[in-house]
Amino acid sequence: MTQVLISGASIAGPALAYWLRRYGMDVTVVERAPALRPGGQGIDVRGAARTVIERMGLIDQVRAAHTGTRGIANVDEHNRRTAEMSAEAFGDSGGIVADLEILRADLSRILVEAADGVEYLFDDTITALDQHAGGVDVTFERAGARRFDLVVGADGIFSATRRIAFGADDWRMADSGYHRAVFTARTSLRLDGWELMYSMPAGNGTTGGRNVLLYPAHDEARAMFHFACDPIDYDRRDIAAQKAIVARVFAGERWQVPELLASMADAPDFYFDRVGKIEMTRWYRDRVILLGDSCFAGSVGMGTSMAIVGAYVLAGELAAAGGDHRTGYPAYQARMAGYVAANRKPLPGGVKGFLPATRRGIRLRDWSMRMMTKLPGGGMMMGGIDKAVNAIDLPDYPVPAAR
Repeated sequence: MTQVLISGASIAGPALAYWLRRYGMDVTVVERAPALRPGGQGIDVRGAARTVIERMGLIDQVRAAHTGTRGIANVDEHNRRTAEMSAEAFGDSGGIVADLEILRADLSRILVEAADGVEYLFDDTITALDQHAGGVDVTFERAGARRFDLVVGADGIFSATRRIAFGADDWRMADSGYHRAVFTARTSLRLDGWELMYSMPAGNGTTGGRNVLLYPAHDEARAMFHFACDPIDYDRRDIAAQKAIVARVFAGERWQVPELLASMADAPDFYFDRVGKIEMTRWYRDRVILLGDSCFAGSVGMGTSMAIVGAYVLAGELAAAGGDHRTGYPAYQARMAGYVAANRKPLPGGVKGFLPATRRGIRLRDWSMRMMTKLPGGGMMMGGIDKAVNAIDLPDYPVPAAR
């Protein structure tokens, strides 16, 4: 029986574990966090990813966990809507906001519970990999050393697996130009299923614009803060210092910003990072391969869908190759490459369109959004998104019946 180690228990890892178990492989997942991570942002399931979820038999569970989001509206400091776009208006792609949105933690839980017989090693991480003809000898930070046939790095944009298994010249992280923070928030607003986005021009030391996105999540709300600036040096383990950065950048602003900053202070699920894009020619090296944001990072709203589709394709190609990574790995990358490239194309306007640096730029962005909603299907932009989310021919791999 092929023994596979997966690093990362967010979305890509559990999705791959599900399919590998269906093919009869022995799967272990190692995760640095002490348990499945709570909270997280609302994530969209779009296009081909829905087909995969349907083939997993999980579409009803995912729909039942839908956050209830009905659309997105841009607002001014008095909470007056300056532009809006409903999820229903653009069908399966959902345009800027999809009609099937679920919290990252909810989707992760559904995927983990769907697969029987997967071993999880929480509060641990890979520290060394020694590849040879007989497999991969893996050293962990806590658990004893073990040997696996294959190792998959599904551990995100800051992948430890990528850092250990690949050389410095094998990949690079392209900078996006902005930081983001996300956390469970308290708000006095009645969202009624709508995401609200409040934009501010450059200020408080930023070189570009800033915005706050507030969206419903069942009986709670989630807040996302974005701001464009040069990279800020910060300790990824120092949450208090990261919160201080966000508080400083948004100090003195209006709308719901003071209320949201106050709730950020004691938010238990705060997350902060510099958004980036991973660029690499080959996603595998010998018996080690990458999946999800560890090699796909750089899309706008498609990270989860690419992870789900990638897990399905990687497992299917490995099974078709009889577990031989020398055939399965190249086939996986060849099938996924066009789909990933299509979904990593920036939205029109790029970062400046998302985070306008001036009030005039914000008004122009709102005008563009209003015009877009008046065009059939959202015009070329939404038509392009619809094509991208389905830009892969998904094989109907012969999968054994679920056990």
